Amino acid sequence: MKHVFIVNPAAGKENAAEVIRAAVEKSKFASDCEIYLTQGPGDATAFIRAYCKEHPERVRFYACGGDGTLNEVVNGAVGFPQTSLGCYPCGSGNDFVKYYGGKKHFLDLPALLEAEEEYIDLMRVGDKYAINATHFGFDSAVAQTMTNVLRKKLIGGKNAYTTGIVVALIKAMRNKCCVFVDGEMLNPKGTILLCTVANGQYVGGSFRAAPRSLDNDGLLEVCLVNPISHFTFLKLMGEYQKGTHLEDPRFEKFLTYRRGKTIRVETAEGFVYCLDGELIRANGFTVEAVPRAIRFAVPKGAKPLIGEAHVPCREAEAVRI
Repeated sequence: MKHVFIVNPAAGKENAAEVIRAAVEKSKFASDCEIYLTQGPGDATAFIRAYCKEHPERVRFYACGGDGTLNEVVNGAVGFPQTSLGCYPCGSGNDFVKYYGGKKHFLDLPALLEAEEEYIDLMRVGDKYAINATHFGFDSAVAQTMTNVLRKKLIGGKNAYTTGIVVALIKAMRNKCCVFVDGEMLNPKGTILLCTVANGQYVGGSFRAAPRSLDNDGLLEVCLVNPISHFTFLKLMGEYQKGTHLEDPRFEKFLTYRRGKTIRVETAEGFVYCLDGELIRANGFTVEAVPRAIRFAVPKGAKPLIGEAHVPCREAEAVRI
């Protein structure tokens, strides 16, 4: 099997390509490894698709960067039965691997190269795929502001997230949309504070929005929070961050949690949602679960935070898209 490391040179604080190259040269897989440095947004997806069309042999692509790099690698590899996916989480945001307890085991390159593969689900929105989450409302408003102020003095840089929160507290406490899960309407009043459709468990760097999520059960988790006061938001945000909100009776009045295969969102024109961190404008959209869509390399020692075990994949099984 070939091992191709897709490295985003802009991700993280150190030169990941040199770290990977040094580890690979010491590995017994050295002759089967190559490193590709991405040239810009979308390049990882284009490179992988072109590679797979020319190489029918088994190959594992490793996303070396943050969640954005992982998403690009997913969208390049999905649909090619000879491919599998690995993750070397060296970016600023690495939400998906938190499902497996964090990035520690995934940064062990020898263990990553020898990792066993498991089939996991993906989600699809139109012609795009996501591995971790689609979320909107308060969260996407924060992300939108962060993008706009990232390079500005004082309110940008390390302060961009705080700026995003402050702006969202002013402008995004009541967001107009209707959310349907397998035909059931979750918010008859047509407004939300926020909603997360998850295959993983974490969003926004540290918020465990979907603590019951399994990434291989063929279902997506939907956590919808109705509009609440600023006081209630600030009082309960810590529980939402820790992932204890589903057991907290204080959330019962304004939180709805469902599992489903098809999530339809009706919105006004110009509505913004986040697909694995990518901001997208749409006049309504549908999120579909894609069961057992891709093989994912899980290093020894990395385990889902929930207790249910994954089902190892078999060589003879085909990817179902």
